[in-house]
This record gives sequence, structure tokens and C-alpha cells, in this order.
Amino acid sequence: MSAKGGSVTPVDAAATNVGAGNWKGLGMWAWLLFRVAGIVLVVYLFAHIGVISSARWSGHSTLNSAFTLFDHPLFVLLDLLLVWAVLFHALNGVRILLMDFGLGIHRHKLVFVGCMAVAVISLGFFAFKAFAYIAAHHAGGLGGLV
Repeated sequence: MSAKGGSVTPVDAAATNVGAGNWKGLGMWAWLLFRVAGIVLVVYLFAHIGVISSARWSGHSTLNSAFTLFDHPLFVLLDLLLVWAVLFHALNGVRILLMDFGLGIHRHKLVFVGCMAVAVISLGFFAFKAFAYIAAHHAGGLGGLV
């Protein structure tokens, strides 16, 4: 901010990444995807509680039917979405905590890229396992999605 305390100069705005047009900035996308991943996790939590509770309401046969459904390739791919949400939310959360403690503030983009590199490598491992599972247990492979 300016020394007079009233307004933000264009130089200050660019330095602090504040103002219109920041959808192109890495920080804004990190912020937006952090919220999206959080929503995915909350939706999954409620769905998980509902499915597990179905055994209490309807008996174990209903839960076994649900588990059979979850073996479908579409649900295996949705599990990958869940893994993405957990990895992104957790690693971006670690990055935010580091920033709160004053670590890596001047290199926040590098810290973000590093955290996301770990997430991508981990997600790649899980994707390999998921596609191997689909190929081994479903003769149609991904063609069995519909």
C-alpha cells in the first residue's frame, strides 16, 4: 500500500497479487482448487457415511450389493478423483501451514509446484494401480463403463 494508507498502487497490486485479472495467477487457481477438493471430500464423507450406515438400516446384503457396485470401473475412476482430492487438499494444506509459519513465503510458487509434483507422482502411482485393477478384473477394461 502507499505510504499515505489510502489506495493500492499498480506496483503494489502486482507485487501482492491483489485485484482483477488474477485468475491467471497460480495462487488463485491453488485457492480455487483447494476449495473444490474440500467440497469433493465433504461430499465423499457424507456418501461414505450413508453407504456404511446402510448395513445397519437394511442389512449386510445391501452393503454387499453396494460393494459389488463399487467394483465397477466407473467407481474405480471416481476413487481416483477422491485420491486427487485428498492429495491436493493435504499437500496444499501443508503448503499453507508452511506459509503461516513464515517458511517459503518468498518462494511460494516453487513450494506449490513441489507439493503438486509429489501429488502428481503419487496420483500416477494410484492411477497405474487403478487401471491395472480394471484391466485384471473387467474383461472390457474401460469399455465396461456404460
